[in-house]
Amino acid sequence: MAPPKKEGTPSRPPVYTTSNGCPVFDPHASQRVGQNGPLLLQDFHLVDLLAHFDRERIPERVVHAKGAGAYGEFEVTDDISDLTCADFLSEVGKKTKVLVRFSTVGGEKGSPDSARDPRGFAIKFYTEEGNLDWVFNNTPIFFLRDPSKFPIFIHTQKRNPQTNLKDATMFWDYLSNNQEAIHQVMHLFSDRGTPYSYRHMNGYSGHTYKFVKADGSFVYVQIHLKTDQGNKTFNNEQAQELCATNPDHHTQDLFESIEKGAYPSWTVYVQTMTQEQAEKFNYSVFDLTKVWPQKEFPLRRFGKMTLNKNPENYFAEIEQAAFSPSHIVPGWEPSADPVLQSRLFSYPDTHRHRLGVNYQSIPANCPLKAHNPFQRDGAMAGLHKNNYGAEPNYTSSFAPLTYKKTATSPQHEQWVGKATTFSWKVTENDYAQAEGLWNVLGKTKGQQENFVHNVAVHLRDAVPEVQERTFQMFERVNRDLGKRLRTETAKAANLQPKL
Repeated sequence: MAPPKKEGTPSRPPVYTTSNGCPVFDPHASQRVGQNGPLLLQDFHLVDLLAHFDRERIPERVVHAKGAGAYGEFEVTDDISDLTCADFLSEVGKKTKVLVRFSTVGGEKGSPDSARDPRGFAIKFYTEEGNLDWVFNNTPIFFLRDPSKFPIFIHTQKRNPQTNLKDATMFWDYLSNNQEAIHQVMHLFSDRGTPYSYRHMNGYSGHTYKFVKADGSFVYVQIHLKTDQGNKTFNNEQAQELCATNPDHHTQDLFESIEKGAYPSWTVYVQTMTQEQAEKFNYSVFDLTKVWPQKEFPLRRFGKMTLNKNPENYFAEIEQAAFSPSHIVPGWEPSADPVLQSRLFSYPDTHRHRLGVNYQSIPANCPLKAHNPFQRDGAMAGLHKNNYGAEPNYTSSFAPLTYKKTATSPQHEQWVGKATTFSWKVTENDYAQAEGLWNVLGKTKGQQENFVHNVAVHLRDAVPEVQERTFQMFERVNRDLGKRLRTETAKAANLQPKL
């Protein structure tokens, strides 16, 4: 690909200098004692170049390390002012700039885009009332509902601490011992687990959030982004082949589509549930392993998101992009979902580790309007308004600030109870929606067969004890499914090449 052309480039190229601006005559030369002697420590250009090179990588994300992103806009298409006072949703036709980052979850930064894995679908809205982050996935549910399980689960999706290899026994041992994950496993091992591209997949909030009105009243909500390109997936063998032939397929597809003007878009919908409906719902509204049936809680359209601009520098604009569900604006609030609550802490914490305490001063993360003179100093503080200059760093009578009242929702938030240790137990209810998805797969020719095959070629590498427990887990979803998996796994084991 040819380098991009810059408009207004001067006829004379810029002067090359050291980092402090001193011109350098030859960038390849170094200061030595004679032509064959040792280097001189006084050669700042060389030392500066090497020292920066040694530090030019930052820690990769512990999850969602591999990703791609682009800019675009969100436009309100339908009035939902009866649901929320959020300013960016206040009128039909209103547009808000967005930055979107797509990602895989378990793999390292160099892992293949087409691996069987959930996909992250994170959106940063640059609103007039601050940055709002939707940190979503391409599946409407997740593997767990107890936040303390998250680090443990992620370890099983990564590498064995002894062999440093991906380990099917670890993978299935965890899942078969934590069977509330079964609904997500059904998504992951269908062909939905290997989307054709980032453009051809949906996005879901998964968690329950709240739309809040100015008077403090609220409804529970879940958000759906439906791809306008149509859902498109690979089967297992196509995805595996692409892992070898073009591990960056999704990244390349997104960039080149936008570059040639084929801008991907998504239609955005909301499901709503009142407080009274939540109390009568079959499942906890805070259970991340469950969906809300659309027949009971229909989708309501309210927006369109379009991506129309590639980043100019991947590291600055995408690698340093920092998303968190705790980045909210008036009219949008988190619910008491325990996994969501844990993310409110965990995401900013990892950003401070990766990017520094002033991570929101990085241009990609910087709000349109922000003023907090009590947060200052620390690494890279000068990025933000000269570290607030001489402005007092306390609530001063000499430099008063304006405080704006925002909507709050006291209903259902006046919690009273004893501190308790709680974790969800698996019940027969946890298999109902998984069986529903199995039946949905049966309505499209070949999809149940693909699911059985996809599980079998992965499960064949696990030890027999874990295989048996996994078969029993799937039998609780559907007896025929469990039986077919036993047969297909044995067949896949016989076909497995010997190393």
